[in-house]
Amino acid sequence: MSDLPDDLAEEILSRVPLTSLSAVRSTCRKWNDLSKNQVFGKSASTGRKQFLGFMLKDYKVCSMKFDLQGIGNEGDFVDPSIKEVSILDQVEITQFFHCGGLLLCVTKDRSRLLVWNPYLGQTRWIQPRNTFRSEDRYAVGYDKNRNYKILRVFGKYDTKGEFGSVDKYLIFGYEIYELSSSSWKVFNVSPDWNIDSYQRGVSLKGHTYFLAEERWTIGRRNKTEEIISFDFTTEKFGKRLPLPFKTHDVGNFVSLSCVREEQLAVLHQSSVIDHTLEIWVSSNIDLGAVSWSKFLRTTSFCRVDFQAGSFFIDEEKKVAVVVDLDNGGQARTETHYNQRANIIGEDEYYKPVNVGEALDHGKLNKFGFLISDLCRPLVCSYVPSTAQLQLQP
Repeated sequence: MSDLPDDLAEEILSRVPLTSLSAVRSTCRKWNDLSKNQVFGKSASTGRKQFLGFMLKDYKVCSMKFDLQGIGNEGDFVDPSIKEVSILDQVEITQFFHCGGLLLCVTKDRSRLLVWNPYLGQTRWIQPRNTFRSEDRYAVGYDKNRNYKILRVFGKYDTKGEFGSVDKYLIFGYEIYELSSSSWKVFNVSPDWNIDSYQRGVSLKGHTYFLAEERWTIGRRNKTEEIISFDFTTEKFGKRLPLPFKTHDVGNFVSLSCVREEQLAVLHQSSVIDHTLEIWVSSNIDLGAVSWSKFLRTTSFCRVDFQAGSFFIDEEKKVAVVVDLDNGGQARTETHYNQRANIIGEDEYYKPVNVGEALDHGKLNKFGFLISDLCRPLVCSYVPSTAQLQLQP
């Protein structure tokens, strides 16, 4: 195989799933070198860039390859490749999180968590200390010694308005699972901020960042959102970090993403100013401070669903891809939605790409209303790693 021309070898490798690249690398030195280009999303001979990551569709984890080279040139555009991951085909997943080459997957039945290294093909199940709940918030990260840990943030509903927020879910503690010791530690806290259930944290260099809001008080109509960080070395939440825009309006949508696990990206769509969508990227960030630069601003026809809207960006092509549900017009029936990858660029460039169907598995209640059971699409980038999961005998 080492005698194959580079362009033919790269064509073969472009068809190999992310989860099989570790086996390819052991074939020969040449394939090892070429597969590294494939892993980081660029062909050495053609220069075509690809986004490599994972997508959650209908409670199944799928590998995703998105050719970014043809964006803006209809004749050169290639539809994304999305394939269900066979190693997880018996498991229903509601959320996943990425850090340092590992994916933390939350199962739909909430009986346990799954940690997976797609590059090595290793999986490890994590049992709860007591129980997992649907309202929990999760993250995965590592400390200064590269020890991987899982964060679970828990709370309860303020049903009586004791804390000024009737029926609001409030955080009252968190626990940490350390993979090296296979043990949980519990921390009881009562912060002056809260994290909405649909907000997902993102991890950079081992730390995790969440979108948080001040706890509401009686009679208060507006809210202020900020970023709250978590340090897996000290095992504590850090200072609040400012967003580059005001978020006092209740109808605003905000979502976090990351760029190559080096920078934080934040998407903001206003509900009052022509649905203007802005994306900002951190020019400098640590646990105590952040500065921002504007990446993109558009007033295109993209309207982001507040429980979907995960995204990734390509700095070189100056585009963003927002994965969302199309729930308007003829695209929606009682139980079916179209899932879209909305490509947004400069000069109001906008291209929606259908990436499959989402089924609502909900059932009608006694009043004839559908109790929704819909998997919201999620997407995350992936940077391969040889991090071992320290599998238990």
